[in-house]
Amino acid sequence: MADSATWMESAPTDPEHACPIGPVVDIVFSRWTTPILWTLNMHGRQRFVELERRITRITPKVLTQRLRQLERDGLVVRTYHPEVPPRVEYEISELGRSLAPLFAHLAEWTTTNLDEVERARHVYDIASAR
Repeated sequence: MADSATWMESAPTDPEHACPIGPVVDIVFSRWTTPILWTLNMHGRQRFVELERRITRITPKVLTQRLRQLERDGLVVRTYHPEVPPRVEYEISELGRSLAPLFAHLAEWTTTNLDEVERARHVYDIASAR
């Protein structure tokens, strides 16, 4: 693995390609994706209605769209059970599960640093109001 200095020397100058994690951030951290992946990782296989109950402010339409995109990206597996009535379950895929250490690290960072971010915002807002 190249060190950061080597990477910086070879980094593209095009702003769209300057950050190698940009595409992942677009996929994983788009609105509602993180809560869906977090819920499936924490609670396991879920039916649509269970996801709706756990992620209370998401609309059914948006939940459907996000689940389809996550399935398309390979981060969620949709299982259709041809019963009467039909049953559909969603679970995080192995690829999606591989993001768990990243989420754990971000949760730790949040616990450690979010108060400092809030203080910085407060200071900034006061200075900006002058």
